[in-house]
Parts: sequence; C-alpha cells; structure tokens
Amino acid sequence: MIEVRPFAKLGGANHGWLNAKHHFSFADYYDPRNMNWGSLRVWNDDEIAPNTGFPPHPHANMEIITYVRKGAITHKDSLGNEGRTAAGDVQVMSAGSGIRHAEYNLEPETTTLFQIWIEPRKSGGQPSWGAKPFPKGDRSGRFITLASGFDNDNDALPIRADARVLGATVEAGETVEYKLGAKRHGYLVPATGRIEVNGTPLNARDGAAIRDVEVLTVKALEDAELVLVDAA
Repeated sequence: MIEVRPFAKLGGANHGWLNAKHHFSFADYYDPRNMNWGSLRVWNDDEIAPNTGFPPHPHANMEIITYVRKGAITHKDSLGNEGRTAAGDVQVMSAGSGIRHAEYNLEPETTTLFQIWIEPRKSGGQPSWGAKPFPKGDRSGRFITLASGFDNDNDALPIRADARVLGATVEAGETVEYKLGAKRHGYLVPATGRIEVNGTPLNARDGAAIRDVEVLTVKALEDAELVLVDAA
C-alpha cells in the first residue's frame, strides 16, 4: 500500500514568521484519521522567516529530528546545549523526562526544514541533544541512515525509538532501493524533485505513506533529494 499525500492538500497554518504544512494532525490542524503513521507522529514542512523562530518551550517523551533543507537553525536548550545546524545537516533532540528548547533562524534568508517527531520506545530518561553534518555527496545514489534507534547504525545520530531516518540524493533517471519490510511503516518525502516509488508518482514535498511493501524502489524523474522514515 502506497498512499500519496499531496503537498497542496496538507493541513497547515501561516503565522507570518512561520509558514507550516503538516503531514499529520498538529496544533490547530486536527484530522482524527491522520494522527500518525506507526510510531511516526509528526512531519512538519516549515518555512521560518529571517531573524525569527520558536521561543523557549517544553517537550517530553518524544524524539525530535530536524532536517535542514535551506538556511540554518540555531538551537539552545535547558541543558546548556547550543548549536547551529545548516542545510544538509541534521539535529536530534531526545526530550526524555523533559526539556525546554528554542529554535531560531538567525540567518538573512528564510530557513526551510522538516521537523519529524517519533514516539520513543519508553517514556522518561535523561534528555539529550546532538547534531551532525551529512554531506549530500556521501548519499549520492544511495540511502544513508541519518538518525537511528538501532545499535548497528554506528554513523547515525542516536534516537530512542524503533525507527530510522534516512536520506538520499538521486540524479534524474537513477534508481535507489531500500528494504523496508512488510510489517514496517515507511514515510517518504522528496524534498526536491519528482520521483516514482514502486511506480507511484510523487512531486516535491508530497508525502507517501507506505505499508505492506518489502522493498522500496525509487526512480528519480528529476534530480531529487529524499527523506525517508522507517518506523515500527
């Protein structure tokens, strides 16, 4: 099963400083039929105006992955962590038993990013934050794991969930595969470019909810940048 969720039909809100589209129910956008996809709870497509951002606010019991597509985001939290995550890089915050954080676009341009929330294996635990660069050249023509809850993904940022977040860049005409497994929940979004996933077409920023599929075969109809969540 591959269910396409076109970008143009996503819920969302434009707050002026923030233009957000929601692949799942979030904030004032509520759809009881679209609360999650397995343990994947949130996938927001955010555009954040220069010199604005999210002021300090709390989270608990959620794995929050930020994939920066353009510009950069600057993070500060109640543990004393500070860091700037630029386009192509990824940051992960394990909210654990509770953390307060702020995310600001201090750049002279609009920052665009995917904000992905995944439910943890269990509640509580010490909160944490980390970030890492993932050069696009290293994922050319293949999926690499950006964040993972599995011990064998040594090069990925750690999360406390039965899930992986993966990225790939694919040239027009090129094909990449990923072994998902029929019992897993896949959610695929091309950040840029048009693609086909197992023959189903997707435009840039569309979502594909995938279930009961052993292997994903993604063909790029244009040069494309892919983000995939593999969740329980």
